[in-house]
Amino acid sequence: MLGTLTFYRRVLRDNVFSIPSFRDAALPSAKAEVPSKPQLPAFGHGIAGILAGWTVSFIAAPVEHVKARLQIQYAVDKSKRLYSGPIDCCTKILRSHGFHGLYHGLAATLLFRTFFFFWWGSYEIFTRLLSSRTSLSAPAVNFWAGGLSAQVFWITSYPSDVVKQRIMTDPLGGTLGDGDRRFFRWKDAAKEIWRTDGVRGYWRGFLPCFMRAFPANAVALLAFESVMRALPE
Repeated sequence: MLGTLTFYRRVLRDNVFSIPSFRDAALPSAKAEVPSKPQLPAFGHGIAGILAGWTVSFIAAPVEHVKARLQIQYAVDKSKRLYSGPIDCCTKILRSHGFHGLYHGLAATLLFRTFFFFWWGSYEIFTRLLSSRTSLSAPAVNFWAGGLSAQVFWITSYPSDVVKQRIMTDPLGGTLGDGDRRFFRWKDAAKEIWRTDGVRGYWRGFLPCFMRAFPANAVALLAFESVMRALPE
């Protein structure tokens, strides 16, 4: 994820926001003084986040799909479970529904990861604010910006993640023998959540996710940025 993010940041910086018209629109101060090195604005970081999220979705979606189905197997007797493990789950889904079945929930995953715009856009904003208005060291800035931006991401994206999980755990039907499919479109799952649980349904489980977001991502971003600083440009 972070590798593709860095790639798109550089592509946008060198090929889009280095164009005077884009640079002047995104960075008004650049009109008066053109920087020696093109600067990617927070908006550009957000766009890079979306592109990175979409790219990774084509790898993450089937993995998350299989994981979601395994997580809802509650039978204590393992012989009564439909899937014995991730490989068995993949095999049975492919046999019954092909790659289309394995990628069930891809559209919901793409929508969810579109909210990476808020994660990486806010990460850049927090980084600039903390760098310019505090005396924190670079690693400390990375830590706090990483944690705070992750919380911004989950505040904006959590309802879409709930809908995504509902879609990924919905029976596929057919010869798989896991039941009858209920949600044929994203809005079908969203409406069902609203009908059964109201607004609270979209935020079920939010608190532990929100509490975990800060430390997990703060440490991850600190490590990533430290490695990037150590590498030659």
